[in-house]
Amino acid sequence: MPNYLGESTSPYLIQHAANPVDWFPWGEEAFDEARSRDVPVMVSVGYSSCHWCHVMALESFSDPEVAEVVNANVVPVKVDREERPEVDAALMQVTLAMTGQGGWPNTVFLTPEGKPFFAGTYFPPVRRGRLPGFVELVEALGGAWRERRDEVVSSAEAIVEHLRPVEKDPEVARPIAGELIDAVGADYDIVHGGFGSPTKFPMPTLLDALLVKGDPTSLDMAQNTCEHLVRGGIFDQVGGGFHRYSTDSQWVVPHFEKMLYDNALLLATMARCWRRTADHDSDRRDLYSHAARRTVAWLNREMRLPNGLYAAGLDADSDDAAGHTHEGIYYLWNQDLITDALGTDEAEWLRPLVHLEPCNDNGLGTLQLRGRVEWERINADMDTLLEARGRRSAPARDEKAITAWNAMLIDGLVEAGMILREWSWVEQARELADSLWTAHWDHGMALRTSFHDRPGVPAVCEDYAWVALSFAGLAGATGESVWLDHAVEVLGEAVARFSAVDGSFLDAEDSFLLTVTAHTLTDDACPSPTAAMVMALRRVGLMAERADFIERANKASVVLLPVVSATPRFAGWAVADFLITDEARRGLKPAGVVIADTTDEPSDLAAAAWRMAPAGSAIMRRLNEDSGFGTWFNERVPRDGQPTCWVCRGAVCFEPVTDYLDLKEPLWRRA
Repeated sequence: MPNYLGESTSPYLIQHAANPVDWFPWGEEAFDEARSRDVPVMVSVGYSSCHWCHVMALESFSDPEVAEVVNANVVPVKVDREERPEVDAALMQVTLAMTGQGGWPNTVFLTPEGKPFFAGTYFPPVRRGRLPGFVELVEALGGAWRERRDEVVSSAEAIVEHLRPVEKDPEVARPIAGELIDAVGADYDIVHGGFGSPTKFPMPTLLDALLVKGDPTSLDMAQNTCEHLVRGGIFDQVGGGFHRYSTDSQWVVPHFEKMLYDNALLLATMARCWRRTADHDSDRRDLYSHAARRTVAWLNREMRLPNGLYAAGLDADSDDAAGHTHEGIYYLWNQDLITDALGTDEAEWLRPLVHLEPCNDNGLGTLQLRGRVEWERINADMDTLLEARGRRSAPARDEKAITAWNAMLIDGLVEAGMILREWSWVEQARELADSLWTAHWDHGMALRTSFHDRPGVPAVCEDYAWVALSFAGLAGATGESVWLDHAVEVLGEAVARFSAVDGSFLDAEDSFLLTVTAHTLTDDACPSPTAAMVMALRRVGLMAERADFIERANKASVVLLPVVSATPRFAGWAVADFLITDEARRGLKPAGVVIADTTDEPSDLAAAAWRMAPAGSAIMRRLNEDSGFGTWFNERVPRDGQPTCWVCRGAVCFEPVTDYLDLKEPLWRRA
């Protein structure tokens, strides 16, 4: 019998629509079915570019004999973690609590009332070493439900109770900034950059916090890490864009997925790192701007959808010339392949500058930049290799459009475009914002996803936060108050929908199907929903002169302080917010910066403001008589026909300046 995934708007779920497993999507119907049949629910959480998800699908979910065991013992539910992040977050809490480790696919067994009693990640079809076989596991858990029901229910209730949020003392001591940096530095790889064990993630939110701190130690950690990211195999030297993480400490062999959120966040981080790097360190600056430009080129070439939105990601796996599937094969090279594409002389010139590190049994490997780079020639060679690579079988693209991730890209394009003076990127951000608002918001229902213009599931907290944050930034860069109006509307709705009793924000509106609350306060690859909301509330509150938004941000930020103190490495944006507010206590309050510009393209003065303003500033360009920025634009017009900038901090506005060389002093003056 066909399962119930065929009408999904998730490509990942559609991939499983032909399985012999009787999959249900997440929803009431699955739990009704479990109660009717008196069997447990098995939830399998994954995503379309996940290598081990594909492995388990091939080994187990496509096997009729395995499916027969599954269908007889449980009601199976498939979840796309990108579509339902609140379900993913709640069930990952369960797996981490029960096993001490997480990952995808995430496999959780629930009672028909939604209470978890067993969890794990990948399971082979039959026992392999210490890993139990999936078939024996399902049979054992089905048998336990039938024969030892009381034990299973008792265990499930104990797990739910263990994960239940507890009331915490609201009086939290503020951490000390220097101690936070010391704690982060304890995990820093001084040789190769990055943080933590050999499986290393770029961690852009943490890099952002280090760039906000701005002392020599913090800047060195951020700049060194960004340099190694750009030089390493984790960056696609040929086509642009970053892979998801590195399997080694040197950033040589990545896990080859390429995700929209990683690249959107790293685009902004590379621009911020360029901004905080001294003018005389041109080699490093060139690396950061190169990464930004190649990443934008890749996004536009490979990730843009026909409706103007951007796809969620590219798979790690693809086929070789013989039709066999391998992880990363699309991105790998050997010297013979390079020589075939470039010719002998050019390949020999390139050899000492672009290091080839074999990373599989066939001698194929990733490329890494070495030494000082001759950008024009190397870029030309990379373009030639890209043309040759285009004849290979490309990885599959997840064509689901996700609101938050597209909004992250809007924010990254605006930030990088203004800092690096790529005005076309800001225009691109405006087009993307228009497409996103039209497709996902402006029809009476806020959507998290769409697939081929078909509406998907409702938006969650991070979607609202990122739309508000990015639209406000776009409003500042373009001077178009319509984007600020949208940001105010979206943010007000988010506060009403997602506020938690402790002052933070829930990942999504409460669902009776989830007995474990999705309430994420730490960052993973992306900022936590609460941290993103805090940043949005501060930016929109300052630009729209909404004191209530600022106060709401203050309330939520207090809830993040224990996370900042305990695990600063996994709370990058919360650390950044703490550092900004810590400076505000000493007089460097977030500034409102108004530039009365004289042309559509940003002036030198506007570019200087984006490059020099302290973190947390709200920069707004006035291009016309638009009065939608509260009182910010009152009587602020170009002086003597020249672009003019006003800096206001708290209730104090400093003398306007027209020369960008004079701008740093008011931007950093304490009041």
